[in-house]
Amino acid sequence: MIRHLFKLIWNKKQTHALLIIEIWASFLVLFGLATLIAYNVRNYLQPLGFQYDNVWAISLNNNQDTVAIQEKIETIFQQVKAFPEVESLSRMSDSYPFSHSNNGRTIKYKNASSQITFISADENLSKTIDIPMVEGKWYRNADSVGKYRPVVINRKAEKQLFENESAVGKILGDNDGKGVWIVSGVIDYYKDKAEFMENKPYMFELLKSGDTWNKALVIHVKPGTDAVFEAKLVKNIASIAKGWSTEIVYLKDARQQQHDMTLIPVLIFLIVCSFLLINVALGLFGILNLSIARRRGEIGLRRAMGATEGKVTTQFLGEIWVLATFSLILGLLFAVQFPLLNVFDVAAGIYVTAILAAVLIIYLIVTLCAWYPSRQASRIHPAIALHED
Repeated sequence: MIRHLFKLIWNKKQTHALLIIEIWASFLVLFGLATLIAYNVRNYLQPLGFQYDNVWAISLNNNQDTVAIQEKIETIFQQVKAFPEVESLSRMSDSYPFSHSNNGRTIKYKNASSQITFISADENLSKTIDIPMVEGKWYRNADSVGKYRPVVINRKAEKQLFENESAVGKILGDNDGKGVWIVSGVIDYYKDKAEFMENKPYMFELLKSGDTWNKALVIHVKPGTDAVFEAKLVKNIASIAKGWSTEIVYLKDARQQQHDMTLIPVLIFLIVCSFLLINVALGLFGILNLSIARRRGEIGLRRAMGATEGKVTTQFLGEIWVLATFSLILGLLFAVQFPLLNVFDVAAGIYVTAILAAVLIIYLIVTLCAWYPSRQASRIHPAIALHED
């Protein structure tokens, strides 16, 4: 039966060429959409690695002011810390959570190297945004007296640099291989571009004393703290550092902006894909209806020879499944190149999941489109069909 169906479709390949191309194109679009969705869903299910509720980021810009920058930063830090609404305070580089700032460096350990996102932060960051340690400890100011600067890395960086070894106490080198940092602790996840971000290697370095470049503040305020305190905070900072600009960002709002940047393209792609699939489905439905109308004589003859309604239905469903299989084989030849060549550095499991999902959806669509015309064909009375023929 299957061999007969393949032979039947192959003999009419020129007639079905357009249909095969439509199904092939639909599979590729579905594969792309499924990859995008599977990639983002997997990332979303992974932990964020820190807390953002009731956390604000304060960006300070000294503009043209070059006088006593360090003293002004220290004064602002102490003034903000003294407010009763502030539970915890940390100073760090502009790469605070959900910001658009990035700083990457190549870090080496023996023969291994990794491109790592680099963040400078003081000893209070882990407490302010509640970053749990999985190994070792978060660095302290007292650790800066040693030969190497203390750093904390995440599991992703540890795996790339040390494979199955523990990173705590190991010396890390810069791009030239010169030892610069010592690992004091390891955290699990840190996805500072929100939940849809892929887990990447990160390294936190203790902020140097006297640093005037990195002056962003991250504060954890008491629940219920509102814009009244925000205005008081800005006014207080302006009185200390005249001519400076101050911007306060609620991390909760910044996280939502990151989500929008990820979800809006996915939504647009989903709408375009849905429109394409609806058109393909309508085309399939029309072609099958027309094909069945032209084959009423054949159907009547089969029914007169004893074919049941179920067998006639199965024949037409089998034909469309064979047609879909031809298209999917062509599409799979293209799709399997993505996991084999590690395109876009996406895990092979994501591509395999997307391929399976696209195949299932294609078979579901062609089955739904062929079901009604096939059932109509199976109910043709043999005498009427043969009389018309």
